[in-house]
Amino acid sequence: MTVIKKLVTLLRGSAREIGESVIDSNATRIYEQEIIDAKHSIEKAKGDLTGVMAKEMQSAREIERLKGEVSRYEGLALEALNKTQEGLALDVAAKVGTLEQELEEQAKAHASYALQVSRLKDLIKSAEARIREHEREIGIAKTTESAYRATQSISENIGSGGSRLASARESLERIRSRHEDLSDRMTAGQQLEDEFGHSALEKKLAAAGIGNDADRTGKVMERIRARQAKPSEPPKPSEPASE
Repeated sequence: MTVIKKLVTLLRGSAREIGESVIDSNATRIYEQEIIDAKHSIEKAKGDLTGVMAKEMQSAREIERLKGEVSRYEGLALEALNKTQEGLALDVAAKVGTLEQELEEQAKAHASYALQVSRLKDLIKSAEARIREHEREIGIAKTTESAYRATQSISENIGSGGSRLASARESLERIRSRHEDLSDRMTAGQQLEDEFGHSALEKKLAAAGIGNDADRTGKVMERIRARQAKPSEPPKPSEPASE
């Protein structure tokens, strides 16, 4: 019965206790291990049950054998009386008494075996039902734990202040700010160059018609106008070839 006591101890506690322990990640593994141990105990109990059932069957066969012997010896005692063998009949009657005493003891043993078999079967069925209940509750607990962790992860990633997503957004804003600052600096530099640099002076000279480009353009225009004003000369006649 040690196995049965252990089995009952392992199954002690309600399914609600599992749900209350969902936040503790180790609780689920502990309960799973206890269920595994309980299943092993049930298997051991089933092995013990088969042994007790075997004893019950053997006892039943012994009872039938003893009943047969009692019946046979009673017939022999009657036959001895019919032959006026009083002393022999008394000996046979004593044998019958011994057989009946063994039969009574065997009947008590059989009743005890039958009771143990019944109790073991009921306890094993109850334990298996309790294990199935615990397994269902552990499944719910695991799902609840996963949902809790997912919620916690979302809160850490999306929540304000120090979350990874917020940090990434802040980094992106810093990068964008640096790019804007660099662009503004480049624009300001170009404006300064246009206003105070060499190119600014060249532009002013060009606007006033002063400088190499302006002179060159004027000279080209003068040359073109001169060609326009000069009439084109007719082609000279070819001289006759000398004889």
